[in-house]
Amino acid sequence: MMRIVAWMILLIPGFIAGAGIIWMRDAFFDKLDGIFPYLWLQFLAGLVAFALGLWFIGGFIRYRERKKRSVVK
Repeated sequence: MMRIVAWMILLIPGFIAGAGIIWMRDAFFDKLDGIFPYLWLQFLAGLVAFALGLWFIGGFIRYRERKKRSVVK
């Protein structure tokens, strides 16, 4: 049951990071999404979303590994 909860916790930041990659790709190829007025704002929002999603997933994995004592400080 705990593994299912862990997967569910990781899904949301994973989707956020994926959306960030898509926004950055679309801004790079001059495709403006409907919720952003400028391409640079879309790219910046994508970069922030990707960084936050990756940061959360990395922190979650590091916390689990540290709890199991299998990570070097």
